[in-house]
Amino acid sequence: MDDARLASWLLEHEARALLTRLDRVLPFALQVPMVPAAAVLPRAAAAIEGYLADGRRQLRSRVLEFIGWIRGPGRAVDPAQMQHRFTLLRLRFNVTLTQLELFAEALSQRSEMETGVWLSGLDLAAQDALRLQGDFYHAPPVICYVHRELGGAIRRAHTRLPGGGENPVSIIRIPRERMIGYGIASSLVHETGHQAAALLGLVASVRAELRAEAAGAPARQRWAWRLFERWISEIIADFWAVAKVGMASTLGLMGIVSLPRAFVFRMSTDDPHPFPWFRVKLSCAIGDALYPDPQWRQAAALWARLYPPSGLAPRQVQVIDLLERMTEPFVALLAGHRPASLRGRPLGEAVSIPSRAPQRLSGLYEQWRARPGLMRDAAPTLVFAVFGQARATGRLSPEEEDRMIGELITWWAVQTTPNGAYLGRQSRAVAAGHRPSELIDVRSGEQSWK
Repeated sequence: MDDARLASWLLEHEARALLTRLDRVLPFALQVPMVPAAAVLPRAAAAIEGYLADGRRQLRSRVLEFIGWIRGPGRAVDPAQMQHRFTLLRLRFNVTLTQLELFAEALSQRSEMETGVWLSGLDLAAQDALRLQGDFYHAPPVICYVHRELGGAIRRAHTRLPGGGENPVSIIRIPRERMIGYGIASSLVHETGHQAAALLGLVASVRAELRAEAAGAPARQRWAWRLFERWISEIIADFWAVAKVGMASTLGLMGIVSLPRAFVFRMSTDDPHPFPWFRVKLSCAIGDALYPDPQWRQAAALWARLYPPSGLAPRQVQVIDLLERMTEPFVALLAGHRPASLRGRPLGEAVSIPSRAPQRLSGLYEQWRARPGLMRDAAPTLVFAVFGQARATGRLSPEEEDRMIGELITWWAVQTTPNGAYLGRQSRAVAAGHRPSELIDVRSGEQSWK
């Protein structure tokens, strides 16, 4: 057998071996065991399976095309050219498997006891966090998973996947250490803020306004506007989170950036996040702009007592002084920004929700103490906001918050099952793993930080 015939024989067998591997790639519905309440939302499952099925069909077609070529005209070409063409095919095959593993990492956790059900409930909460009053965009399906790393992250829908192709869903990663109390809400809703910002084109439009502001500002202020421009992607996500869950967002942020002083005051020109000390202060200022209340200034003052800006280098002191003086005009610019995607409505008006005002949240909590069943009918982000406000005012203990959040996340997951809408109150409570009476006493004798 000459070299060309031997090469064509070998590469044909290698291509056929790829087909056998492809035949073993099953839909997730056939390989990821989970209880019904842990399943991803149907729209997300359909989007993922549809995308991967299209990828497998295209790959199979390419492999069969290669086999037809290597049996026909390809047998006459140089073996090096045969190998080059097969190598490109194998790279495409590996890309398809990489994309499969990307979704598998998120979906495999659905088989874990309790975690899988919680993730399903958080899928529902994330969809709620993406809702915007008015027909401004079509929110993509969302799936959540947890990770050992400290920071949350999102792979936004409609972005390019490794190796090409458009991501059909939003994939949100929540750190395991944030799966407690308002930490869940803060991380989850911040990440959905990134997706919403992309759907509305907010980063580009706000940056354009910031550049225009900087161009007409004095030299010293110009530098601050440029810092805001560099950080704007993360700031918009924080803005979205405060608008949706109020003080829960700020308290969660305080928790995640409670680090040694050197890190809290570390000012890096490469980091897309504001440095932690100022980021918390900015979150308080956003809250005060959206939902005016003395609590925001009290929270900012508390943060300054926890991390007093004393003993810093002169340059750090100058930066903090400048940014604090520029915070109010910056937040006003952000809240008043009128992107074309919102059809002229100010951003602050479009994303703020009257029911998230602190006094209204406190009133709702008192109603829920008297009638706990009302919690189950509330939107997930409203639940997060009410509980965060109750924690801030000392009405709710961490232990009670964790228990009730866990029960409600499970409750939301049950509602996504085919028969969830038809379960009676008692059977729903059993499915959620608690007795109805367990939700009644939510009182706390702890003092507020105010």
